[in-house]
Amino acid sequence: MKNSLFRFCILMFLQFFSWGAWFATLGLCLGSNEFGDFAGSAYGSAPLGAMIAPLFLGLIADRFFPSQIVMAVLFVVGGILLLLVPSVMAAGNGELMVTLLILNMLCFMPTLGLSNSIAFANLDRLTFPKVRVWGTIGWIVAGLVVGILGWSAKFEMFYLSGISSVLLGIFSFFLPHTPAPAKGKPINVRDLLMLDAFGLLKRPAFAVFMICSMLICIPLAYYYGTMSNYLGNTGFLQPASTMAIGQMSEIFFMLLIPFFFRKLGVKWMILIGMLAWVLRYVLFALGAPEQVQWMIFLGVALHGICYDFFFVTGFMYTDKVAPDTIRSQAQSMLVFFTQGLGMYIGYGVCFGIFYQVPSKLFGLTFDFSSWGRGVTGFDTMDGKIKSFRGEEEFSFLSQLSQMFSVDLPTSLSPELLVSTMTQWKEYWTFPAIMAGVIAGVFLLFFWDKISISEEGTNK
Repeated sequence: MKNSLFRFCILMFLQFFSWGAWFATLGLCLGSNEFGDFAGSAYGSAPLGAMIAPLFLGLIADRFFPSQIVMAVLFVVGGILLLLVPSVMAAGNGELMVTLLILNMLCFMPTLGLSNSIAFANLDRLTFPKVRVWGTIGWIVAGLVVGILGWSAKFEMFYLSGISSVLLGIFSFFLPHTPAPAKGKPINVRDLLMLDAFGLLKRPAFAVFMICSMLICIPLAYYYGTMSNYLGNTGFLQPASTMAIGQMSEIFFMLLIPFFFRKLGVKWMILIGMLAWVLRYVLFALGAPEQVQWMIFLGVALHGICYDFFFVTGFMYTDKVAPDTIRSQAQSMLVFFTQGLGMYIGYGVCFGIFYQVPSKLFGLTFDFSSWGRGVTGFDTMDGKIKSFRGEEEFSFLSQLSQMFSVDLPTSLSPELLVSTMTQWKEYWTFPAIMAGVIAGVFLLFFWDKISISEEGTNK
């Protein structure tokens, strides 16, 4: 048991390290290197992977091969794809870059459901948060390393991610053997389309949970998509390291999940997580005009409640509701609705508003520009800040000492600063309102007395 626990901790660490190394500051990297037009498509690679992943899991992972073997192969292939990205970006080929990211996410997204299913199959339920916290640590370390190396806006971060993914793939071959849960059963359309898992939506409480989970991911996309841009515009020297503060808070709240489950229950934990998103965006909006550092830091630090109370609780609630034979499908369905459909729509809305351009979703063109205020001053602001700072290379110790430092050049045009920060304030207002409305719907319509116990029984 102890040996398995240690191996699952390594799995979670490297899984989220490899993802966080490039995903956290992708928006800043693209915007700072004249790839801003590809931001929506690049970020959309993750939701597309999440939507296709359940089909793969339902047909292959749950049926023909041991789960750990499937996951290992996916990590290796995905890592190789990431290693190709820097040279493609250096050549200025945005379309090929997006293609590589989509292919990588088609490999990576199934591993989210697989790793959860493998962990739940080999560990007690209430042990899961203690293992999952190492994923948070992995994301933190990735952010700190990228920030210290000065790669928050550089292509080189993909090398770090690709190498770690390949190593994780090799390691995954040695995880505990986890047989395919549906092995020996005939293939049918119900399995392929996860119809058994979709049957859980007949349960009213679970349907409300799933719908609200999907909708909350629309405003959530604002944070993942443009937070690094916001930090860069407000003078933070290492956006990747600063964003890692959010994951640091995750560790604290992750370890408290079993306690809060007993005291609050599923409904109130998820509701608190939703309301934390509202507060976070309000802080970003209010902090923008004067670049109030404590508001921005606090908004980032709320990530522990935002993520743990909502997503981790959701994974555990789903595992509890689903019968043994379709748990992998149920976890994958949750990923489909949240990090798939919800995020896909969210990034379309987010970048459509941010750049004030039409967004393409499911092959159709939508104009979200009137939904909120864009930040058309980002590029000019970012260029001016870089120009005033120059291209001086700092030593490792210097970079280490500036992980959370803020230095907004005083020579910036006051008009440009006021205009851009006003845009940021109005930009953050829309996701705050939307998250608040969704939280209200969840409060009114979600009722489920189910709880999570280590023995796996309802109480």
